[in-house]
Amino acid sequence: MINRRVLLRAGIVAGGLLAGATTAGSAASARTADQRPSTPDEAWAALREGNRRWVDGTTTHPHQDAARRREVAQKQDPYAVVFSCIDSRVAPELVFDTGLGDLFVVRTAGQTIDPLVTGAAEYGPAELGTPLVVVLGHQRCGAVTAAAESLRKHKKLPGELSTIASSLRSAYTRSGGDVDKMIRVNTVDVVSRLKKDKLFAPRIAQGKLKVIGAYYSIDTGEVTRLV
Repeated sequence: MINRRVLLRAGIVAGGLLAGATTAGSAASARTADQRPSTPDEAWAALREGNRRWVDGTTTHPHQDAARRREVAQKQDPYAVVFSCIDSRVAPELVFDTGLGDLFVVRTAGQTIDPLVTGAAEYGPAELGTPLVVVLGHQRCGAVTAAAESLRKHKKLPGELSTIASSLRSAYTRSGGDVDKMIRVNTVDVVSRLKKDKLFAPRIAQGKLKVIGAYYSIDTGEVTRLV
């Protein structure tokens, strides 16, 4: 007859082994889920998933703790560049539910672009192999609205604000002065310009980089792809 103590001890050991295997499996799954996206499509999928959480109100605020701060203190490896407007309602890290070390963020009024801004956008892909650039326009952009009004009334904006209006003139003309269309046209224009960049074009041709345009709805929080 088998001793009950032996059976109990065997059951405890087996249970412990099973629990250990389950824990190890969970840890492996967590590591897999937390791997940095390495391709343009993986990076866009990660941003889309983060935006879905933002829209649904189920944000997880990843990579926003002391452990992550220590992890990226000496080295960073973001998986996307987001080029967006300075608007206080359009913070890419929130919109895509990301954290420290996940994104390079470049922001200008109406996501207008010049050589200095282009250089800032180039850094991630050229130096670190960042696989995705997202140009993010947004609903009710104040900079685009001001530029449209200036161009319509032929009234120059003060200071360097007039430079913003000049940068948006082509988008204004092709959109017929409609502000929302102008925002979208300008976003696509910036994407086209970046795709021709001398550092981006070879990487795009090799499939190592994508430059896409998207539009953020302030009302719903949703990001939709334009191009």
